[in-house]
Amino acid sequence: MKFAILGAGALGTILGAHLSRAGHEVVMIARGERARTLQRQGLVLNGLSDIKARPQVIDDPSRLLNTGTLIIATKAIETAKALDSLKHLNLENALSVQNGVLKNELLATVFGFSRVIGAMADFSGELLADGEVKFTRNVCLHLGEEKGGTSARVEALVAAIDGAGVRCQQASNIRTREWSKFAGWIAQFPLAVLTRQITWKFLMDENSALVIVRIVREAAQLAAAMKVELLDMPPLPVPSIVNASDAEAIEIVRGIGQKFHDNSPEHRMSAQQDVLRGSRLESEETLGYALRKARELGVPMPTLDTCYRILTVAYP
Repeated sequence: MKFAILGAGALGTILGAHLSRAGHEVVMIARGERARTLQRQGLVLNGLSDIKARPQVIDDPSRLLNTGTLIIATKAIETAKALDSLKHLNLENALSVQNGVLKNELLATVFGFSRVIGAMADFSGELLADGEVKFTRNVCLHLGEEKGGTSARVEALVAAIDGAGVRCQQASNIRTREWSKFAGWIAQFPLAVLTRQITWKFLMDENSALVIVRIVREAAQLAAAMKVELLDMPPLPVPSIVNASDAEAIEIVRGIGQKFHDNSPEHRMSAQQDVLRGSRLESEETLGYALRKARELGVPMPTLDTCYRILTVAYP
């Protein structure tokens, strides 16, 4: 298969390295120093997988004329601008492993809804100072038709990615899965950034766990207003948290923290990695998007709004 991956950070490198090793044709689209690093040393992955791969690297998107599947693996910041540089691209499928739920609308605006495949990424890594990427979690990449159901094209992509070594499965309810992740992710984002604690530490702290519980409940109300069903799935079992008492919900969050402690003790959320690198946060495109939707629908989200306002002052 042919893949073009826009963005060579942690997720882009994980996918690009595995797909290249499996024999697929991969083009990495990067820029600046990251592009020069890849041209010099290729994709270097360690941790759960040890891979060195040398796919084609380009720093000018206009040079890429066609591909089979375009994967957007950049931060959610300025996605519309990035996609505009690829609007000439002849492709079969487009998907995004970005955080947030706005991504598919942006893809459809450029390439048409029929080419868009929904995606919910539950795998992670960390881009290190030397340009290598540490692969830390390999749970699952969920792919599915945004309109629901299954399809041969998604099945083929799942087989290619899963066969390459990144766990992947087809989801007939991808919108539900995308929102289930989003509801849990936006609850953790502010705590990861403001505490700068490694993931298991802020999840296991009783005070931060309570803040997470309150944001999860607000996010669930927003999803209900948008008529989106939520499931108990990573990163947090949202319906269980919503239906539990405060004390029970806090223990659910702390239990997730214990699992990170036991299985991924060095895991840091990507937002926290951005802070430590001095990179711009994608808070406007994720937390801000949720708050704008909440205002449109009349859904109160006071805890998330407070955290968002603190973040915009601390990290303008």
